[in-house]
Amino acid sequence: MERTFVMIKPDGVQRGLVGEILSRFEKKGFKIVAAKFGVLPEAIVDKHYEEHLAKPFYPGMKAYITSGPVFRFVLEGDNVIATVRKMNGATNPTEAAPGTVRGDFALSIGKNVIHASDAPESAAREIGIHFTATELVAYVKIDETQLYE
Repeated sequence: MERTFVMIKPDGVQRGLVGEILSRFEKKGFKIVAAKFGVLPEAIVDKHYEEHLAKPFYPGMKAYITSGPVFRFVLEGDNVIATVRKMNGATNPTEAAPGTVRGDFALSIGKNVIHASDAPESAAREIGIHFTATELVAYVKIDETQLYE
């Protein structure tokens, strides 16, 4: 089973989309193994976005991501990283297909509702930034035998 990190950004939280978005992933069959709600500390933001620290857009991005609470969670399932990325849609909402999170809810590239890891390496890195090993809950869902062979 693969794991991925997902974050509903401040615009998604402020618009009351947490339940709708989380429900999409649960209905797909993915398992929630960790979750947190709150405003991100600056140190976490800097570590999460460390490859962007020197870029001119970073101060604005940091101000946005710390402007309100976010909902962070870890999902587990077969091919969860690629599938969640598809379900989220293109980063630019004008290019995101209807039926995707961004296609249905995002209004601009700067405030595009959701983030998800893009590869196994980034998923492991981001999960490690936002969650300790003891915060990740291992359990068997009752429907796993029907979903996975």
